[in-house]
Amino acid sequence: MSTTRGALTDADIRMLVKGATPDERAVAAHKICRSIENADLNDEDRKRAQEILRVMAADAAELVRRALAVTLRASPLVPRDVANKLARDVDTIAIPILMESPSFTDADLAEIVRLGDTARQTAVARRPTLTPKVTDALAEHAGGDAVRTAIANDNAQFSESGLGKVLKRFEAAESILTAVAYRRVLPLSVTERLVEMVSEGVRAHLLAAHPLPAGALDDLIDQTKERAVVDLVDQAGQAADLKDFVRHLNLSGRLTPSLLLRGLAHGHMSFFEWGMAELAGVPHHRTWLMIHDAGPLGLRAIYERAALPARLYGAFRAGVDAYHSLEIDGDLRDQEHFQRRMLERFLTQPQTPGREDADYLLGKLDRLRSKAKGKSKATVGAA
Repeated sequence: MSTTRGALTDADIRMLVKGATPDERAVAAHKICRSIENADLNDEDRKRAQEILRVMAADAAELVRRALAVTLRASPLVPRDVANKLARDVDTIAIPILMESPSFTDADLAEIVRLGDTARQTAVARRPTLTPKVTDALAEHAGGDAVRTAIANDNAQFSESGLGKVLKRFEAAESILTAVAYRRVLPLSVTERLVEMVSEGVRAHLLAAHPLPAGALDDLIDQTKERAVVDLVDQAGQAADLKDFVRHLNLSGRLTPSLLLRGLAHGHMSFFEWGMAELAGVPHHRTWLMIHDAGPLGLRAIYERAALPARLYGAFRAGVDAYHSLEIDGDLRDQEHFQRRMLERFLTQPQTPGREDADYLLGKLDRLRSKAKGKSKATVGAA
């Protein structure tokens, strides 16, 4: 190899092939690997270098193969066939190459996960980046240690179905559920399932990792699933795409009139707008104009287009009017204060919701009032 002349000699290569002891061949292998890594190789030199690497990978001495795996563990010069050969070697050789080598394809890694032991699966899970194809394989085939490692890897991309498999396979493994809860982004369906599975320990992690109000997860446990979704609306408004959020609810049969009414009563107007747009099949900007029309016809038209029950129209009208009243008063800045005022206005309108919805909203109002009193006492005590 002309480009490495002066750094790599024929004597080095002869020592690699004919060295009397494994130690001598390992020293030669390390030197050759370093020279190959640092050289500016043309296409012909690259082919020759890769043939030398194949000789190393076939050496009977573990020290020689380890020198190759460790020295060139992150090098793109390692041929794919050599990387796969080393991945099936003893752990001290396989682990470094599996953790970092860019020579593997996603299909290679998925197959290694499917057939490999815990050490190899965990090495794959620690790679700098992982695509959904590989994480899907980990979710389906890997043991708990490897799955937990992959979940905690911020650069591991998980599909919604992959995370779903993790929750199904490891529903009793709190450490894995905690790792899922700590991920920066979670699909809505995964968040909902986690909430249903949550233990006391995981609940604390969810509260720390997601922007939910302190009492929201208690509501999620104590109330029905529909009521739980209302408490997720705060989170959706801050961090998610509301269009996708309501579409998911609609596809799963949970974008109900009761849910929309409860959301509106909490002051979640954007959620109400997008929900109506989804049910009516009308673009959001047109839905917004109809809901906020100063006259009586716009809201009724979009309401009927969404096929919502006629008996609840008065309650929805009351909710929209209460929101506009507070908006005029400039009372939208403090979320907790606004929600308390919104619920008070809504529940004192002539057209109120049914008994079950009213009981739920009154309970929510009581909690907000209690929280406000607690803050007031704390302020007085501090003074």
